[in-house]
Amino acid sequence: MRVFELAGRTVPRAAVLVEGDSDAVVVERLAASRGIRFHGGAGGAALVPMHGVTNIRRVVAELRTAHPQTALLGLTDAPEERVVASALAEGGAMPDRDGLAARGFFVCVRDLEDELIRALGTDAVEDALRQIGDAGRFARFQRQPEWRDRARGDQLHRFAGSGAGRKRALAAQLAERLDASTTPEPLRRLLDRLELELG
Repeated sequence: MRVFELAGRTVPRAAVLVEGDSDAVVVERLAASRGIRFHGGAGGAALVPMHGVTNIRRVVAELRTAHPQTALLGLTDAPEERVVASALAEGGAMPDRDGLAARGFFVCVRDLEDELIRALGTDAVEDALRQIGDAGRFARFQRQPEWRDRARGDQLHRFAGSGAGRKRALAAQLAERLDASTTPEPLRRLLDRLELELG
């Protein structure tokens, strides 16, 4: 849900900010498994893909202006942690990682794809690639000289982020494979906090 779409709606209790559509797919699926639906209505939750973390300052400012009572939650990748912290800073003090968590923002080590690969294991990720018809392309990618000798997890991480539509399609497949025991900690903590905000 884009911010301009949210602006005209009844005030949601919480808005979850994610970098892009692939992150949104995972969060939406896991939230649904807990009975949470994103609709943005009164007392509910909205899911806001920002289409790039560099948009977070604008998104946060717009939401704080339009819906000051709405709790802002989210995920961020470790390399963009300071960008998010800066956007959430109040009174000039930038929150550290614990401070981000206190505000409802949780950090993925490296990024969400890396968290999913480590949580589910490389065999499950390769099986997911087969499901979306990319197993052959991945095999060819593995034979490229610059990737041939790299760890399989690194190969999968790089391949997952390349190719039009692959990142979102793979994220959807991986999300279906998550359960309580395999959900990465940042996702689990985000959903726990969302449940708390929704009461």
